[in-house]
Amino acid sequence: MQEFTVHTGQAAPLRISDVDTDQIIPVRFLTRLTKSGYGRDLFADWRDDPDFVLNRAPYDQASILVAGSDFGTGSSREAAVYALLDHGIRTVIAPRFGDIFTGNAYQNGLLPVAVPVAVVERLWELLADDPTSPVTVDLERCLVRAAGIDEPFEVPGEERHRLLRGLDDIALTLQHTDAIARYEQHRRPALPTTPRLPAR
Repeated sequence: MQEFTVHTGQAAPLRISDVDTDQIIPVRFLTRLTKSGYGRDLFADWRDDPDFVLNRAPYDQASILVAGSDFGTGSSREAAVYALLDHGIRTVIAPRFGDIFTGNAYQNGLLPVAVPVAVVERLWELLADDPTSPVTVDLERCLVRAAGIDEPFEVPGEERHRLLRGLDDIALTLQHTDAIARYEQHRRPALPTTPRLPAR
């Protein structure tokens, strides 16, 4: 998982609320066995419209998405996060997120940033007036910065730790290999074990 510390990039104003996971990645595309390849199908049902924000320069190069309230609601599909990351989106800024989407985002290195509606609207206005105006999401200081905007946000401590260091569940477990080995050496022999298969 890629570390997230401070990211400055092109932002895209997605002026839509209640974007559910089926709109992010429609169910007909959930056929892959890997996390990659979903980016080309991100918002597939909207991409046929040439005026859709991610089809227009410079927003087609966005690594930050600024969306309306209740982003990522609906089904629990983790592929919604895969699609955003595979497309190049590192963080989504919105007033509120779906709970399961938020958990999936943290586990895969996508940073969901919740800020007040008024801040999202100011970012939309900024990007309408100057589409190339940079936006910075600083996880070290928990701040969103842009021209005239310096807004704090909150991330739970454990999730912030994971993102700052790029630790997924496996990497977190591997931090405790010594303790696991010590436990295995001293556990009661009556507990189940996995025998080694004989060499063939």
